[in-house]
Amino acid sequence: MRQRYDLVLCGYQSTDDAAVQLLRQVRQHDSCLPVVFLEEPAALSPRGCETVLLVEDEVSVRMASAIFLAQSGYQVLEASDGEDALRVSREHAGPIHLMITDVVMPGMGGPRLAERLAEERPEMAVLFVSGYIEDTVLPLEATSRFLQKPFSLKVLAREVRQALEASEARAMVEENSPRG
Repeated sequence: MRQRYDLVLCGYQSTDDAAVQLLRQVRQHDSCLPVVFLEEPAALSPRGCETVLLVEDEVSVRMASAIFLAQSGYQVLEASDGEDALRVSREHAGPIHLMITDVVMPGMGGPRLAERLAEERPEMAVLFVSGYIEDTVLPLEATSRFLQKPFSLKVLAREVRQALEASEARAMVEENSPRG
């Protein structure tokens, strides 16, 4: 099943250089998509410096999200599907703090991808995103969260920050708990 989005959320206002650049990139992929601008710029959204693996098969959604997250201070690693995400993860020498993954993708879906990467990166938090929640069963572990599509980039920024902070809090608790 393939999902099509009817709009692209991008920058703050049409005179914002980053928004204009994003709009040009999105239009190269699909000239018919209407564009909705955010109510606040990435600079005013929750920010971070962590590494995020973004796994999304829809090019326009991945592009808009990646640019926004990068403008919010995150190092963004992009993958177009599950197999690509495994490759990107293995090629990245440093930590990956959060994986944002679509649930339904061609080939390997998000839940299976999260399971596979948990073996290699157990400290990595996961944010599942999907527009198909009715038929989706997710392994919502303590390290994972869910975000319903479509979402605004402001909501994405908030969810990313919350997922990272929850993961950091869990790590601190585990670090300070007595070993049995």
